[in-house]
Amino acid sequence: MKRKTWVLAGAAVLVTVTGAVVVTVYPTLATSDAEQATPAAQESPANTVKVEKGKLSSMVSLDGTLTYQAQSDGSPYSAINQARGIYTKLPDEGDKVDCGDVFYRVDDDPVLLLCGTVPAYRDLDRGDTGKDARQLNWNLHKLGYDAGAGVAIDPGDSDFTWKTEQALKKLQDVKGFDETGALDIDDAVFLPKFGRISKVTGKLGGSAQPGAQVAQATSDTLEVQVDLEASQQGEVKVGDRAQITLPGNKPVTGKVDRLGRVAQTAGKDDDAGDATIPAYITLDKPEEARGLDRAPVQVEITTAGVKSALSVPVTALVGKSGGGFAVEVVRDGGRRELVAVELGLFDTGNGQVEVEGDLAEGDLVVVPSL
Repeated sequence: MKRKTWVLAGAAVLVTVTGAVVVTVYPTLATSDAEQATPAAQESPANTVKVEKGKLSSMVSLDGTLTYQAQSDGSPYSAINQARGIYTKLPDEGDKVDCGDVFYRVDDDPVLLLCGTVPAYRDLDRGDTGKDARQLNWNLHKLGYDAGAGVAIDPGDSDFTWKTEQALKKLQDVKGFDETGALDIDDAVFLPKFGRISKVTGKLGGSAQPGAQVAQATSDTLEVQVDLEASQQGEVKVGDRAQITLPGNKPVTGKVDRLGRVAQTAGKDDDAGDATIPAYITLDKPEEARGLDRAPVQVEITTAGVKSALSVPVTALVGKSGGGFAVEVVRDGGRRELVAVELGLFDTGNGQVEVEGDLAEGDLVVVPSL
């Protein structure tokens, strides 16, 4: 059976292919039952590259911001004061406050930072039970105050027992509280993670009011936030690998940890089509980015890949009349023919595209002259 050959003819126009790639399209492509060389093959030598076989990956390139990890939506944790009086000592922005540390002082009395997702809402004493009692037990055990008091607390126990009381007295002795064995509502602030102070909203010498925010805090772990446009939201998924270029052109690696659920627009009157979704990328080695905060970074997220495939430069593609694509192949003797190809993955980083057709590794395909 004779192989049909696509013959090039007509003027060129431009179209856009996946990944915003510009491809030359020839509006008139005829077929013949005999293999034919294009006239250009006999008029001038071809600028060619070889068909490659190997690994391909598709990437999304974005601008991002390196910052400290906080809540799932990227916002900081809010530390709510329950003490009444005058702020006599406050942390500074950038300070690190661990669970069990004195967070700030009101009327020179200490207020602790403890770990937990349930905010302080009542005084806690022996006989109380609930999630807040359980997270107090967890703190006392994790910080070693139960062992220091000669008792062993079950960190999953939801009851405030005599063991809790003894361990709490030990903590109070070390931190400068009256040793009551009870935790008053204004003795501590609970946050889900140990805190790095991102903003202090209380005023030194100012009035401390119950229910007012005293500070905002994040974790001490760096991550990168990027905003995905509508065309990218279907490509990027949790677990995708990423390369981040830090200031000074230092490369580090990471992966997509989570995606935001709420679309954001620049203003209330903006088109919904311009809405973006935040994505958060954890670093494999956060210590490599120490000393940076709110720093601009470049991010490349690998969204797909194939281990072994034939590929050609995107610039080698030509469009077929009626749809589809082809590449111009230089055969033996300099004869050229257009070979129809099916497109696969676009390797946006290297400018290659996966192709399937009557091609083999090492075949020469025509590309535009530089």
